[in-house]
Amino acid sequence: MDQRNRNLAIILIAIGAFILLSRWVSILTIAALVLIFFGVKRLRSNEGKSSYKLLIVGAILLMFDNFTMIFGIVLISLGLFYAKSKKAHRDERYIQRHNLHSSIQWNREPWILRSISLWHVVGDIEMDFSLAIPESMENVVVLQGAFGDIDITIPDDIGVYIEASVLLGQVSFDQDQDSGLVNKRVWQSPNYEMSEHKVKLFISYIVGDIDIRLN
Repeated sequence: MDQRNRNLAIILIAIGAFILLSRWVSILTIAALVLIFFGVKRLRSNEGKSSYKLLIVGAILLMFDNFTMIFGIVLISLGLFYAKSKKAHRDERYIQRHNLHSSIQWNREPWILRSISLWHVVGDIEMDFSLAIPESMENVVVLQGAFGDIDITIPDDIGVYIEASVLLGQVSFDQDQDSGLVNKRVWQSPNYEMSEHKVKLFISYIVGDIDIRLN
């Protein structure tokens, strides 16, 4: 099959699929799914931020056209957040916040590391634990929400346990990357049990780009 016939075949298949799908879903939903598809494809090609933007735009379009379903998913995420916070923190001495949008840049100057749980619809978070001043010997950090762009830097002088997961998106751990659907990474530093200061990180998003770097 030459290139012209191949292109014609693709166009005909696309038109036919569009006609069939339009009976059950709207054009906006189809457009959202197309953007999400290409976002996942670019993630697998390691095209970075552009793929993440496609995923976000596609998810937002999908939300506008399926508000009831997305609203239900967000409520489920919030409910799971409360359950995760209760399970992750051993006592009641921790900060718990939930916002529509969170923007945190704890990577520029020293900051106090304390047990905290954060939930947001959209989150842009940067944490450098080499600048952290621990409030106690062991701290627990829970980051959870609908959409998240998370950058974490981990030094080698503290013990760290990490659980990071996204339903749709990418989890990068040092030089290793997992992208697409349902990605999860669990890791514990070799010096965790012997470390004077420990931190447990629980990161979970519906759509997200999680980047964890060892320093």
